[in-house]
Amino acid sequence: MLLRLDLQLFSGEKTEKATPHKRRETRKKGQVAKSPEVSSALTLLLCFAFFMVGGKSLIAGCLNIFRHSYQEYLLWDFSIASTQLLFNLLLWDVVKLVAPIFGVVLVAGVIANYLQVGFMFNPESLKMNLGKLNPLQGFKRIFSLKSIVELIKSILKIVLTSSIAGMMIWEQKEELFSIGQKSLWDSSRFIGSLTIKIGIVTACILIILAAADYFYQKFEYEKKIRMSKQDIKDEYKKMEGDPFIKGKRRAKQRELSMNRMMQEVPKADVVITNPTHFAIAIRYDMETMDAPEVIAKGKDHIALKIKEIAKENKIMTVENKPLARALFAAVEIGGQIPEEMFNAVGEILAYVYYQENRYKGMIT
Repeated sequence: MLLRLDLQLFSGEKTEKATPHKRRETRKKGQVAKSPEVSSALTLLLCFAFFMVGGKSLIAGCLNIFRHSYQEYLLWDFSIASTQLLFNLLLWDVVKLVAPIFGVVLVAGVIANYLQVGFMFNPESLKMNLGKLNPLQGFKRIFSLKSIVELIKSILKIVLTSSIAGMMIWEQKEELFSIGQKSLWDSSRFIGSLTIKIGIVTACILIILAAADYFYQKFEYEKKIRMSKQDIKDEYKKMEGDPFIKGKRRAKQRELSMNRMMQEVPKADVVITNPTHFAIAIRYDMETMDAPEVIAKGKDHIALKIKEIAKENKIMTVENKPLARALFAAVEIGGQIPEEMFNAVGEILAYVYYQENRYKGMIT
């Protein structure tokens, strides 16, 4: 078992789900789980639904064009101006008829894309890809597994839709055989009604197939963007930075922090030591502070550095092993002395003030 896991890790087998960062990057490139069947099926359904609702107005518009053409336009004098005007009028009438259909197609496309991938504008897809002109790559795409799956889907759609349409027509065979005995309006109404029914049922079947295709495309997409354990590690390093560089950055930050701390040591009133392992620099101003503060502290070589700076600035150093250890463990740099240490620190400050003939007050 361990050997198999090691082999998987060594071979870079893509067994892990894609990280959120990888998903964002592939989305920026236009690689998303999307089925074109959803758009075509929804467009077909909405178009036939529009014909069912607005079919009468569409027929009335067509009849209005014919009526104007035969009753008005044919009576015009033939000239360049009248021909241009006739063309503009007919074009405007046709645009008014087909504009709602184009609107339905546009809305269907937007809805289908939004349901699948949400709002996405991808300028990458607008760039020319010369690799698609490669005949060898085109040959590989034609005979790829994806092309075979697309062929099977197309055959399945044709078989299902044609079978359903044939069954619905066969159910109405008696009406169709007697259509010659009906008036023009009745025949047209029957043919239109049957066509809309076939279209809506066919569109519903296509939507079911499109939903299945969408889940298949999503499965293929998830499989395509899988990552190996090494890929995840490399991505983490890239996002977080190289550990060596991060270590150098942290070391630099510690160095800057250390320099700032050392700059505060000359402001101390006293340095309490262990005497060699710990050093804590304390400052107290009775007028501005409620309690003494630790302005610098260190251990081992940092403690030696604090004591060197204290010596250079003629700051008194007092040895108190228990207090030095307690202060180092309990108080952070910039923190105030806790109440339970007031007496011990106060005695040391009083001693320092006495030795230096400074009368700032006593802490009791």
